[in-house]
Amino acid sequence: MIKSKNLKKSYKSLSVLNGVDLNIDKSEIVSIVGTSGAGKTTLLQILGTLDTPSNKDCELLIDGIDVLKLKEIELSKFRNTNIGFIFQFHQLLPEFTAIENVCIPGYIKKRNRAEVELRAEELLTYLNLKDKLNSKPDELSGGEQQRVAVARALINGPKVIFADEPSGNLDTQSANNLYDLFFKIRDKYNTTFIIVTHNERLADMADRKIEIIDGEINKQN
Repeated sequence: MIKSKNLKKSYKSLSVLNGVDLNIDKSEIVSIVGTSGAGKTTLLQILGTLDTPSNKDCELLIDGIDVLKLKEIELSKFRNTNIGFIFQFHQLLPEFTAIENVCIPGYIKKRNRAEVELRAEELLTYLNLKDKLNSKPDELSGGEQQRVAVARALINGPKVIFADEPSGNLDTQSANNLYDLFFKIRDKYNTTFIIVTHNERLADMADRKIEIIDGEINKQN
């Protein structure tokens, strides 16, 4: 599903990634761990096409597409169709209801409005939020807000979901529920997950754990 070769990233004299090679299979759940400043989030952003490598002699294939060669409009369309994102801070728009927040990526893709809304309701129901469809973010608990963010990430049927510290603001029970949810989604939709986390339980639950030290992959297990 994802293959990278020699990904490097630097900011002026600061080297953040030092030539990262990765192979991630379809439907695999991979955790990325490391100390703060090791390069985890930078790697996640590059893999998720939100940032670009500093070097030209590199490659990033997602589902067989060399995304580094796509023009910006093509890349935006590819990202909207194939990639979902879940962040530590759910980034729900406060003025919109749960179902409206979930629908936004579908509207951006210009899908049929009724189809998008039906799918959003199905996803929120699957995530045990059927009675929260018309609630705004400030009317939801932290765990509920994060589940809305998960539904939003799933609305366009992405092949891969990138999650950056998705349980960072959740209590232990909500975090455990979120972890279990990722595996249920993988089993139901064959979705690939790449998760940056400091939570050792989540990291160890993954099919594979990748440790980054000083911008380089130290080990995978």
